[in-house]
Amino acid sequence: MFHKLGLRLRVFLFFCLLGLGGLVLIGAALWFGYARAVTTTVENGFTFAAILAAFLILALTVSVWLLFDENVAKPIERLAAELRTRAHAGVDRDLDTQTARYLGDLAPAASAVTKQLNDTALSTAQAVAKETARLSAETARLTALLTEIPVATVLVNPDGQIVLYDGQAAEVLAQLGVPRLNAKLTDYFDNATLTAAIKTLQKTGKDVSVTAHSKDMAQSFDVKLKPMEGGGFLMVIDSQTLDISPTAARPLVYDFDLLDRRQQDAEAHIHDRHLRDLCFAVFDTETTGLLPHKDDIVQLGAVRVLNGKIIGGETINQLVDPGRPIPPASTKVHKVTDAMVRGQPDIHQVARQFHSFAQDAVIVAHNAPFDMAFLHRHAKQTGVTWDHPILDTVLLSAVLFGASETHTLDALCDRLGIAIPQELRHTALGDAYATAEVLVSMLPMLDARGLSTFGQVIEETRRHGRLLEDLN
Repeated sequence: MFHKLGLRLRVFLFFCLLGLGGLVLIGAALWFGYARAVTTTVENGFTFAAILAAFLILALTVSVWLLFDENVAKPIERLAAELRTRAHAGVDRDLDTQTARYLGDLAPAASAVTKQLNDTALSTAQAVAKETARLSAETARLTALLTEIPVATVLVNPDGQIVLYDGQAAEVLAQLGVPRLNAKLTDYFDNATLTAAIKTLQKTGKDVSVTAHSKDMAQSFDVKLKPMEGGGFLMVIDSQTLDISPTAARPLVYDFDLLDRRQQDAEAHIHDRHLRDLCFAVFDTETTGLLPHKDDIVQLGAVRVLNGKIIGGETINQLVDPGRPIPPASTKVHKVTDAMVRGQPDIHQVARQFHSFAQDAVIVAHNAPFDMAFLHRHAKQTGVTWDHPILDTVLLSAVLFGASETHTLDALCDRLGIAIPQELRHTALGDAYATAEVLVSMLPMLDARGLSTFGQVIEETRRHGRLLEDLN
């Protein structure tokens, strides 16, 4: 019956309860004080009445606050979070008006607005999807064409960062490190040789042929640099003499937004950089157990997020030999068996691979302290330092949806309309992809909250650090 009342009337009744309840409690305290005064003294009786009244009013205030928090404050917080997911994360399911049933017409009105916006967005999305399908088909044809051409192609922006690489170039880069968009070309090739060739290219505006060497000078490649309009250049590597398996071709990987990325933006302090300008390495692990100081990693999965998009061609999906039997209880969860990890690389090799993969990136994980603890434990033997900036999607969830909500990966995916295929759940790559999709959905929501820089987000997440302590 109460939920049918108007919001203003409910708030009025809250204050009526507070006022009338206070009067009743003061009257009761005076009655008890009077009874005590009859048996002792008047001063003792009224002193007792005053103390009793104070405690009773405090108890009433706390009770009314709990009612207000449960029936007004929390529902408003949940409703605001649900509206943000629909405004900024692309969630299109109906609002849960049941949680805000005591807020009068606010929830139905919000639901009506979101439905109208969703209907409008749907028609726009259908037109966009049609055009996207056409562009995807063209990209697939271009990828197939480039794979057949006996050259490896890398597009580089004016600041020397990789903007595009084809399948064959990915094989070349993989021999020199981990292929990554946004990486410096000098992360793979000797700087001296390339710098001289690039200066000649910029001076003459004509193609330059050069022999490029790997950073350790152990490998050399016949390379042609071709100038591009607006700056930057195309590196064409003659791959006819390289050992590149045609069956191992990777898709065309690119992000043309990087053509406009300026180096001074990348060199700003991490705390001052905008979230959309950061690169994220999102990862997850499967382990022999839940104790980082004694258990071991059996699988590591990772994906990269750049310019607010998951880069489909840049992933790690690696089984790890823990050097010990995997407990049956753990295998039951992640389906990784002793036979699967036999002969696979150990954690030191895989950690070094992930360290290169996450170079110049913010590391992201769901409950990051747990996964990072395994990597830190082996850091000395691995020979790497894990000094990357880190974001945790548990804490981001607390910032956006409130600390009182559930912050499991499943709950987040359900809240944001992200589907995790059952066969990929509790696999390292599957959970890494899910976490990456959660991150991509959260970035515009954080921006809408006024948390646009990395420093602002970190400052806000520190308020919820206790969540991770309790979780671990």
